[in-house]
Amino acid sequence: MDQPNQGSAGCLLAVAGAAIATLAWAPLARVSVTGGFEQSRRDLSVLYVDLPLIALGGALLPLLVWVLVLRRLHRPWLAFAAAAVSLALGVWGLTLWWEPYQQPEFLGGASWAGAPG
Repeated sequence: MDQPNQGSAGCLLAVAGAAIATLAWAPLARVSVTGGFEQSRRDLSVLYVDLPLIALGGALLPLLVWVLVLRRLHRPWLAFAAAAVSLALGVWGLTLWWEPYQQPEFLGGASWAGAPG
């Protein structure tokens, strides 16, 4: 693979990494955006804080691994494989670690359903 193609492959890895990380994050953030029952759990900060960080991390992690392995070993296919593995591990770690706050739907007790307090 010649030099211009290596740069294009790195850019494609960055775009694919951002898209894959965002698509893996979106189902977890759905509750915070829609709000759940009667929009009681709505938290739109996931859109302007978490979304850019997730997309940036998804773009930078495989790109960084791509560049490091390519400069060290000079093998583009090995660099691509290492970047794909790092992206898969990063997305796995993201879905394992990041959970939006979810308060209980119904708290029950005396203050629920019009019970006398």
